[in-house]
Amino acid sequence: MEKHKAVNFVRLLSDESVQSSLSSDSCEYYQTEIFDQLPSIQASRPNQSSHVEPCETSQGGPEPKEQLSHGHLSRGSKDKTSLQPLRNLPVCMQGKRTARDRRNMQISNIGFWESWRRSQSISRRRVSAHISESLSGLVPWRHTLHTIEGRFGVGVKAYFVFLRYLVYLNLLHCTLICGFILGPTAFYGRSKNSEPLRYGGNDSVLDFVLGKGYLDRSPVFYGFYTRGSLNLQCLNTPLLYFTGIITILFISLIMVVRRTTRGYKHTWMLGKRHSMNVSYKIFCGWDFTIQDPDAATLNRNFIRNDLKLFLEEQSFSLRAAQRTIGQKDDYYWLVKLVLQYLPPITITTVDLVLPVIFRKISSFEDYSFTTQVNVTLVRTIFLKLSSLGIYLFFIFTTTYQQRCWENHFGREMYKLCIFNFLATFCNAFLWNYPRKLVQEKHPSSCVARLMGKKHFLIPFNVLDRVYSQTVSWVGVYYCPLLPLIGTVTLVATFYIQKFTVLRCCVAEQRMFRASSSSVLFHFMLLLGLFMAAATLGFDLYNHVVTEDVMGACGPFQNMETIYNVTGVCVNSLPISARKTIGYLTSEAFALPLLVFEIIILTSYVSRGRANQRAIERLKDMLVMCSSDKRFLVKQHATMLRRRHIRPGCSTAPVEDTHLSPQKHAPPCTSTG
Repeated sequence: MEKHKAVNFVRLLSDESVQSSLSSDSCEYYQTEIFDQLPSIQASRPNQSSHVEPCETSQGGPEPKEQLSHGHLSRGSKDKTSLQPLRNLPVCMQGKRTARDRRNMQISNIGFWESWRRSQSISRRRVSAHISESLSGLVPWRHTLHTIEGRFGVGVKAYFVFLRYLVYLNLLHCTLICGFILGPTAFYGRSKNSEPLRYGGNDSVLDFVLGKGYLDRSPVFYGFYTRGSLNLQCLNTPLLYFTGIITILFISLIMVVRRTTRGYKHTWMLGKRHSMNVSYKIFCGWDFTIQDPDAATLNRNFIRNDLKLFLEEQSFSLRAAQRTIGQKDDYYWLVKLVLQYLPPITITTVDLVLPVIFRKISSFEDYSFTTQVNVTLVRTIFLKLSSLGIYLFFIFTTTYQQRCWENHFGREMYKLCIFNFLATFCNAFLWNYPRKLVQEKHPSSCVARLMGKKHFLIPFNVLDRVYSQTVSWVGVYYCPLLPLIGTVTLVATFYIQKFTVLRCCVAEQRMFRASSSSVLFHFMLLLGLFMAAATLGFDLYNHVVTEDVMGACGPFQNMETIYNVTGVCVNSLPISARKTIGYLTSEAFALPLLVFEIIILTSYVSRGRANQRAIERLKDMLVMCSSDKRFLVKQHATMLRRRHIRPGCSTAPVEDTHLSPQKHAPPCTSTG
């Protein structure tokens, strides 16, 4: 056999990686000469010599340690593999047939109860798989998302998935509002002093746009909810109202943090070493079960977009490596409407102009396209949240001394929500669609060339959704039906944006990786939630400091605050419950709570580091497997060349050449 150059590879090893779970029949292969020459064995042999003893292949020799401890070490993994469906096993067809025969032999050798347990487990898995497959077909807009992903890439799809998630979140908010606020108010009624809800007098249709008149007296705003017949010490309208709002914010926090950590975990585990196996994508990426031409087109587009993304990242890496250091009365209602919507118009105008400037700036900073998207997202979200925060501070300082100022605050949030939806509608049908028609009818005109082709700008559209959801969270305390309004506008926005993408936009030539941006989407949503919680906390603090302005409208009247209402409820509880609540709200409980949080965080950090080490070890093992395959191919090519060079030699089987080198035929003289 020819001598070959030794390849030096380094692989991360641990106790788990050096322990083997090989059966006795594989020990014969492991004692062959060709196995000792594999690069992976040569690289790991100095480290494994102290952990693993060689297999004994003699008839009367002792069994290896791996074989003795095989049932204990890998029983869980074998059981888990034996219960998997054959089609899910990552082996070839012959391996699946072998696994099927082995399972049949195991079934014949086990008892009745074990056989029944395995059959029931397999049946449960099949039923669960069928149910999951059936439920996946009921997911809203599933086929629409596949179509968008095929034509515009996974980045645009990530925006629509984020939009669908916001719809789910607002539907959950509507359920909580109905359970805590609307339901008790409708069942028990309002206070006797409340005026009935009637449409008439000075009410007009314009009130539904401005949030005044009839809408101001309706269940949309804070002032509608007063104490009714439900007036117990620990079960009354103020407590239910406040509990519902706090529940909405708390559940939103849990859901957004969960989505953020899930995406961050995926991105962190991949790190910057993520790469795509181009050969796998080209030769194994096609789904041969496709029969529909449209599905085939979508699958081809998936592969094309992945390759474009990979080439874009490779191109940026190469560039980075080469761097060196009069009729006013007639239109009075229109003027009034514009004046009422002047703050939302100003905020929207600023949010439309400055992000375009940010986008142009990021294009000159020589970032990758994914980094450009993320940098623009961060800059624009701080712009939007800052403008919203300034506007909220202005409302607090100018309207806090008014009677029933909560309704006024909720009215402003209502107008922000409505105007944001109107801006989306007008942008789609009054700008993007006419722009597309001009380009189709007159593609060579000066106007068409000046406007250019429309691309779906993911950062700006995502930030619009984050901004709308932040407004909904901020205003839900003052306008309880704002989540319902938000749900309706989000569903309408989904179809409007679908029309914009599929009808008015062209595919982006540069792709970006959506995994890191999805984490950023939810992180910005988390910032909006914190802003809403800070606004509510500031309002409750002012209620305590300035009690003289309280009691105008809403659940908390007659100089009541949330602290007074909860204090009355706590004082009516038994002594043991009062002591428990007093301890949980005291400083003495803060220390054990802090210690518990530190322990939990430490355990998660340790688990994350262990997972990272395991991932690095698996990556190195994949590298070694590739080296072994190249080595075996080289040896096979060498043997084929020898057979052609020595035609007079007897051709022995390949495995005999490696298994018993001492039985080789006498060397032949080369004819060359």
